[in-house]
Amino acid sequence: MSIVSGQADGTMWEMIVKIRWLALPALLLAGAGGYWAFEANKYRIPGILQDWRDPVQPNRAVAWQQGPAKAPEGKRPPNIILIVADDLGYNDISLNGGGVAGGIVKTPNIDALAHEGVNFTTAYAANATCSPSRAAMMTGRYPTRFGFEYTAVPVEFAENLAHGEGVGPHRAIFHKELITSDIPAYPDMGVPASEVTIAEAVKAVGYHTLHIGKWHLGEAPKLQPHAQGFDESLAILAGAAMFLPEDDPDSVNAKLSWDPIDRFIWANLRHAVTFNGSKRFHPKGHMTDYFADEAIKAIEANRNRPFFMYLAFNAPHTPLQATKVDYDRLPQIKDHKTRVYGAMIAQLDRRIGDVMAKLKEAGIDDNTLVIFTSDNGGAWYNGMPDLNAPFRGWKATFFEGGIRTPLFMRWPGGIAAETQRADVTGHLDIFSTIAAAAGAKLPGDRTVDSENVLAGPAKRPAMFWRSGDYRAVRAGDWKLQVTKRPEKARLYNLAADPTERHDLAARDPQRVAALRAMIEMQNKDMAKPIWPGLVEGPVRIDVPLDAPWKEGQDYIYWTN
Repeated sequence: MSIVSGQADGTMWEMIVKIRWLALPALLLAGAGGYWAFEANKYRIPGILQDWRDPVQPNRAVAWQQGPAKAPEGKRPPNIILIVADDLGYNDISLNGGGVAGGIVKTPNIDALAHEGVNFTTAYAANATCSPSRAAMMTGRYPTRFGFEYTAVPVEFAENLAHGEGVGPHRAIFHKELITSDIPAYPDMGVPASEVTIAEAVKAVGYHTLHIGKWHLGEAPKLQPHAQGFDESLAILAGAAMFLPEDDPDSVNAKLSWDPIDRFIWANLRHAVTFNGSKRFHPKGHMTDYFADEAIKAIEANRNRPFFMYLAFNAPHTPLQATKVDYDRLPQIKDHKTRVYGAMIAQLDRRIGDVMAKLKEAGIDDNTLVIFTSDNGGAWYNGMPDLNAPFRGWKATFFEGGIRTPLFMRWPGGIAAETQRADVTGHLDIFSTIAAAAGAKLPGDRTVDSENVLAGPAKRPAMFWRSGDYRAVRAGDWKLQVTKRPEKARLYNLAADPTERHDLAARDPQRVAALRAMIEMQNKDMAKPIWPGLVEGPVRIDVPLDAPWKEGQDYIYWTN
């Protein structure tokens, strides 16, 4: 399960524990009612302490560095924009006949990115949760190659969540035995500074580099975007943030009472961003609107020089918050949470359209490579059953629903419109594709797993995924998933069975053995995790978190 940090550091979590123990005698004297009232609000403590340490300042204008007043003469390298949605389900866009609420919500602007360029129809996230998959996009390497195996969580939060999380007879597991003195402090859990990011690579050949949106790759100063190759960064450093203050009159909220992570988010996260490591301050309006507006301003400031922009929207990740205007446009959706979610998708699509319109207005559309993807599949905890249809699985599983993701590349001056490619690719190849377009060099002192897919299909024989004891490989049309809880191998022929309905492991043990051997061979080159996976929780493959437990439901355990 993907666990949001709440922007807490090790010292703060020590304070939380002390506060709870110091408060206990007084609460016991106050009676059981006082104690349980405290327990009901315990999730609020990290946010309260964060506000005390780093209070959110009022909104202030962001001053983007201005490029040249005139464009240079002659041909120049393309501008590059990488747009990443957060937890976007395969069925959330209308390109393939889908869309939220049975197709009620259309996504014409996202769909246009596929129609006006190349649509990679067999594209994969590098991991089934957001933080490791983003590490792969930024580095062009399997995140397990440098120890970024799990989403980072503070120890105390992992333990607290494990006490209350489970499905039916399957309870969460907290690995207390993995706690050692060398676990990094929470802010130091991120992409090591020794890794070469795509921002560093293109900056070396003269690109101005910009980050807008979610980061989730380390919160310590040495790991923040502006220290990892980005000239400017307007960031949510943690895994999520409020889109609007909870009590904002323009916000329509949908809380997920069945999800402990959602409870933590509402209690602790703030409507806040930081610019180049500044103190936190309130964005102007809904976060999706704010990031789009600032991207448009940044494009204007850089229209006359080559730039790389990593535009990482945090929609439609929880918390589910829509603007009243967008919510009111969907009265035909009767379920409240689905209506809020659909409104968030519609808003995201509209604002991506506004960013694309700015490129045309600035006269740089033909020479701008725009890449669109999502960090992983739609989340099981949202309580909506068809987010990843027709595929099985969710975010936090290696079923196709967790790792099949849209990947579109649009570049009018370099890619023919209405191109479709079925070769296997994904997040790993974004690094080398961007580097090649920019004329940047790949790092020569380490293994780079990324390939330039605009030059042709990737030549790798297989693609791998790993999260603790949960492993997967796709080689050709065959895919194997191996889990420890439950102890099971699942084999699928994706050419005949793209939605993984028919497990062939029992019929073809030789192929299972061969694919297991490939997994083990690849694992030999991977690094020990920089921090351990402390909590494992059950995720059912075919139903969302709020569905009742029924005997025989298929499940896996996901770490962190």
